[in-house]
Amino acid sequence: MAIDTSELRQQQLEKSRQVVLTDDFATPRLIAGADVGFEQQGTVTRAAIAVMTWPELELVEYQIARIPTLLPYIPGLLSFRECPALYEAWQFLQHKPQLVLIDGQGIAHPRYFGVACHFGLLVDIPTIGVAKSRLFGTHSEIDQQPGSYQPLMDKTQQLGWVLRSKKRCNPLYISPGHKVSLASSLWWVEQCLKGYRLPEPTRMADGIASNRTKFKQMINKSR
Repeated sequence: MAIDTSELRQQQLEKSRQVVLTDDFATPRLIAGADVGFEQQGTVTRAAIAVMTWPELELVEYQIARIPTLLPYIPGLLSFRECPALYEAWQFLQHKPQLVLIDGQGIAHPRYFGVACHFGLLVDIPTIGVAKSRLFGTHSEIDQQPGSYQPLMDKTQQLGWVLRSKKRCNPLYISPGHKVSLASSLWWVEQCLKGYRLPEPTRMADGIASNRTKFKQMINKSR
């Protein structure tokens, strides 16, 4: 089946105008992390959402959804590939969070509409993109000291932040998704760091999705 990538890009441009870049939430009781991966040579999309208490950051619930992959890998259009599985996992949740940190881009995207924006609009929830690598934008060199950060820019427009979350680790690329301001996107990620490169909600989602032994043990202890 032919895929009209120009139509999908046009959708991104149109939807990006609906993204809210101001804080539209109270202090959350629950914060979630979301991560998407692929199995069986990319034919199955796997999404994991882990819900944690705030400020304790203790696991309350997690859900994993696996669905047939609906779109091939196309740079810049990953949200159309990932959001269906995220939406499926979201529907399973018994405890809906008030803020979601998503492993991926927010507005730090060529059309200012990464997966955190897409999912935030889809379920009408405040979201922050926490990416492990840069997709779009430029920044100055970051100091090696943990906690150092620089603005991520598209010419004169700020898209987000580049944060050194852990020593001797590559930085994180943080950008608002929906209903979250630039300043708050950085602040919430910083508050969720507990000595690892990733903030606890997305670290937990990644570990659960990957079925890592350490996270399985943590989950068993919390029951």
